[in-house]
Order: sequence, then C-alpha cells, then structure tokens
Amino acid sequence: MNNPEKSGNPRIFIISKKLVNMLSALSRTSEYVFGTNSKITRGSVFYRKRKRIAHKLANPRLLRIGFHTFRHWKATMLYHETQNTMLVKEFLGHKTLDTTLLYIQLEKALFRSDSDEFVVKAVKDSEEIQTLLEVGFEYVCKNDELMYFRKRK
Repeated sequence: MNNPEKSGNPRIFIISKKLVNMLSALSRTSEYVFGTNSKITRGSVFYRKRKRIAHKLANPRLLRIGFHTFRHWKATMLYHETQNTMLVKEFLGHKTLDTTLLYIQLEKALFRSDSDEFVVKAVKDSEEIQTLLEVGFEYVCKNDELMYFRKRK
C-alpha cells in the first residue's frame, strides 16, 4: 500500500497467519497472489476465479463481489467494532473525514436497530468467557471478580 490510488495516504497492514496461509495455498505463477503486477491482469484473474467459484457453488450473487467490496466490508466492520471514525480514516488512507462517513452510514444501515438495548452477562469462569465471545458478546469491564459482556438485542 505504498502507492495508494486517488492521492490517499500510504499505510501498513498487519494480516493474520491464517490469511497468509490461505494466500500461500493459492496456485500462482508469480510472486503476486493474482498474477503479475499489472492491475488489468490481477483483475482478470480475480474475475475468472470468482466466476468459477460462483458456478461451482451455483450462487450468481458471488459475481457481484469485486475488489472494492472487500474494502467496504472491512471498513464497515472496523467501524462497527470500534466506533472510531479516525481509526477507519487512517486504515483506509483517506485524506479527509468526509470520505470515511460513507462507512459510518453503511454500518448504521446494517447494524443499528431502533434501540440501543443489550443483553448483558456477568461471568468469572474462563470457559464462560470463551463461550460468550464465541457467540458475539463483547467485553465491557471488570468489577470485583466479575467480567461483564454485552451483545446487541
């Protein structure tokens, strides 16, 4: 991301070992995941693979996914998890906050209900904590020996 498009700010991404392993498992003929360094070639390889997967899974909706879809999804989820507009702005490399506001609107449309009601759980056992995290609860705070978690209704 050293030379971003549209005069954005350069940035560094930290990716998980799982993603590195998944990308490494793809068959390739060059050092790049989607072929040569040419944007046109990378795009056409991606679209061919996408078409093959959509046909194999009999899911034509997969054909609507493009490179930018991943960017929009990641930014929307990052805002949903953190509620931090500046973090999303930096992550995307936007120069102005106005551009980032799109992801706030997407997050509100996707995740906001009419109320901010939560299911709250208090636990102290590590197994209970793991169970809550696996079903989507988020850590809120610790008081005495209890840890509090919440999840939107």
